[in-house]
Amino acid sequence: MGSQATKVALLFGGRSGEHEVSVRSAVSVAEGLAPRHDVLPVLVDPAGRWWLQDSSTPAPEGGRPVFLAPHPGDGGALRLFPGGEVAARPDVYFPVLHGPYGEDGTVQGLLELAAVPYVGSGVAASAAGMDKELMKALFAAAGIPQTPHRVLRRADLPRAGGLAAELGLPLFVKPANLGSSVGVSKVKTAAELPAALDAAFAYDLKVVVEKGVDAREMEVSVLGNEDARASLPGEILPDREFYDYDSKYSAESRTELRIPAPVDPATTQEIRDLGVRAFRAVDACGYARVDVLVERGSGRVLVNEINTIPGFTSISMFPKMWEATGLLYPDLLSRLVELGRERHAQRAALRTNYSK
Repeated sequence: MGSQATKVALLFGGRSGEHEVSVRSAVSVAEGLAPRHDVLPVLVDPAGRWWLQDSSTPAPEGGRPVFLAPHPGDGGALRLFPGGEVAARPDVYFPVLHGPYGEDGTVQGLLELAAVPYVGSGVAASAAGMDKELMKALFAAAGIPQTPHRVLRRADLPRAGGLAAELGLPLFVKPANLGSSVGVSKVKTAAELPAALDAAFAYDLKVVVEKGVDAREMEVSVLGNEDARASLPGEILPDREFYDYDSKYSAESRTELRIPAPVDPATTQEIRDLGVRAFRAVDACGYARVDVLVERGSGRVLVNEINTIPGFTSISMFPKMWEATGLLYPDLLSRLVELGRERHAQRAALRTNYSK
């Protein structure tokens, strides 16, 4: 790439249980960006250290140790650790970090403090999108239909036994702050609930218990800032009880993806509308994937969750749904970089002092 190409620092890996998924997403994103951008892969290792890699293809290890100073005057430079010499000057940062310490507003906060353009949602939307309790509260405030649920902390465990009767079986038990279906269980009998809660509490201090709904699983991609629009939806036909980690990422997975989803035009439009409403409810920007349930029998559409940094592997739903809607992968990535820079310019123009 020539000197005029936009330098994109790709942050990937991370400190969460989704480290490996992030590495795979980053390889795919780097490949899609490479024709029009200078790609600077920055591996965030499981201990949280940053490594600037020399190749434009992200690798699961290696690189020079770097850091980003939370200082607006430094222009977003990546500096060698611990000496401080400038190693690179990215024009924009592209976090492809899934889960805590990457998708939850923490990295976004650092990027805001450094005053650099970056791809995707800001601090509040990222935090709300990662914390299922906050997300569901914002959906409820916006009048978005969702499944009945309860949130538990460890102190609530003594009363957890009544949830099966209260919500009805089956139940889904999930850590409040993790993605890729890590730590998620489907509970079919009241006797299975304690083990499911233990599994979820191993990953988080808060657990969400949702009423299971007999429904088709659909997803829709949303793209834009204030002018967000939704793609055609896709349907997931899991190869097991539900769309779990192995079903998503295992080479042996027989999960089927139908894009676009085979539903009537009215349901397609409702899913697209709810996708944009969910995006606005958490104040997302740039892009997100919204997961919905279409209840069998009634045809009701319920919003399950929003992912502010959706999976970006070559087989991930987010880019595939845009492709079906007419936006090819390299164009989608270029648009994401543009949206990040647009939003940064808008925020930089805001007044930071008060005078009459």
